[in-house]
Amino acid sequence: MTSQLPPRLALAHISKRYPGVVANDDVSLSVAPGEIHAVLGENGAGKSTLMKIIFGAVRPDAGEMHFNGAPVTINSPHDARNLGIAMVFQHFSLFDTLTVTENIALGLPAAQQGNMKQLAERIRSTAERYGLPLEPNRHVHTLSVGERQRVEIVRALLADPQLLILDEPTSVLTPQAVETLFVTLRQLAAEGTSILYISHKLDEIRALCHHATVMRMGKVTGVCDPRQETAASLSRLMIGGEPPRETRVAAERGPVRLSVQDLSLPRAHAFATELSRISLDVHAGEIVGIAGVSGNGQQEMLAALSGEDTRADHMSVQLGGKPVGRADARQRRRAGLAFVPEERLGRGAVPGMSLATNVLLSHQTPPYVRQGMISPKAATGLAAAVINRFRVKASGPDALARSLSGGNLQKFIVGREIESGPKVLIVAQPTWGVDVGAAAQIHNEILALKATGCAILVVSEELDELFAICDRLHVIAKGRLSPSVPTETATREQVGLWMSGLWEGGPAQAHAGAEVASHG
Repeated sequence: MTSQLPPRLALAHISKRYPGVVANDDVSLSVAPGEIHAVLGENGAGKSTLMKIIFGAVRPDAGEMHFNGAPVTINSPHDARNLGIAMVFQHFSLFDTLTVTENIALGLPAAQQGNMKQLAERIRSTAERYGLPLEPNRHVHTLSVGERQRVEIVRALLADPQLLILDEPTSVLTPQAVETLFVTLRQLAAEGTSILYISHKLDEIRALCHHATVMRMGKVTGVCDPRQETAASLSRLMIGGEPPRETRVAAERGPVRLSVQDLSLPRAHAFATELSRISLDVHAGEIVGIAGVSGNGQQEMLAALSGEDTRADHMSVQLGGKPVGRADARQRRRAGLAFVPEERLGRGAVPGMSLATNVLLSHQTPPYVRQGMISPKAATGLAAAVINRFRVKASGPDALARSLSGGNLQKFIVGREIESGPKVLIVAQPTWGVDVGAAAQIHNEILALKATGCAILVVSEELDELFAICDRLHVIAKGRLSPSVPTETATREQVGLWMSGLWEGGPAQAHAGAEVASHG
């Protein structure tokens, strides 16, 4: 970092108010050239709003901004990009019907685009260089959440920014990809790029960042050097106290509630992952986890289990002993299934609808719906109960889903599904972008649901999460599922190898066998 230069970015007395909430309250912050600066805080502390103000996506009500020592007014993301500011959003800003190349082109200044073929080659080489593999010609609607995050990161890197804003950039990246990304960020910083880094992963911040600004309830409550702090002390700075602890609850394992036997599915499109002989059982009172690198069949498997994809053999998926392989999502919900998708906005919740209306996505029986008639009073009451029980920061049941921070919306969606009293719960990325306190709360609610006899399947790219709450683990790689291993005997090294398909009969070994056969 070069201290004699003016700050790359200086914010003074920034404020932003919305009806019923003060998102930013007199916030000041300074980032030097070549500095990696963390912004810490609970969900709803105002971090993402502040980043959107810097990027021109939100206009502040008050305050001043200086960039490279000069006062600036950023009225739009276009202004920000022209200054040399790039941002990776927590909630992706991608067009589903366009390709990776087309989406990235829209986020680059015209001078940096070139023709589409040249840009596709730049995308491919940049993605490979930074360990974030992408297929430039693939349509975004076919990508998993993790793959979409790679698109956002590569788009930001291609802009060659002076200031790079990263909002939860590693939330759905594997540990190996995170390490590769950190090497990239340190190199960018050494070359003079300033980085604003938002993450709830305190160990990442301690390992990567030079300084940290801590926010609580929209205000700056402290500035520190995270390298001199512990994860516990950073957590206390964030939430003003000790975070809730996860409580393991003993539960008697009951009969099989979810059974998947030889589930095979051809690709639904050219870039999908083919599922091959997926088999697993989840018992009542048990949590089974599935680890894996994003894009290895998780999306396709979840669609087949939730009822979004009904192409499977009727007998290949069973709920409570009854075949549902061809049943749609509504029929499976009636059989006792609840489902939390990995994509919050647009899949788990409708952005422009209120929380009260969003509960009706999964609660369509009395008292919420009777003979086709919706009861607004019952829906509002349930939304209020979820907000209260799960401590969701929202103005009330009438708040629009898009008005909530990512972590608070996640708590609401998980709470909505748990409130249905399911016999089987399938949850993808349960704590993506969620702060430490909220993550512990969600884990405790899942563990409490297990104690009631619910069978729970957790698909996550957070190994710490899977080891913390699961009884058994599988790994998915190239559309195949490993054998299960008890969490208490599993090791990270074993899981890491399995994520590459290296188990007996796994896809990597099957490929090697085919190679031997073809050359024999």
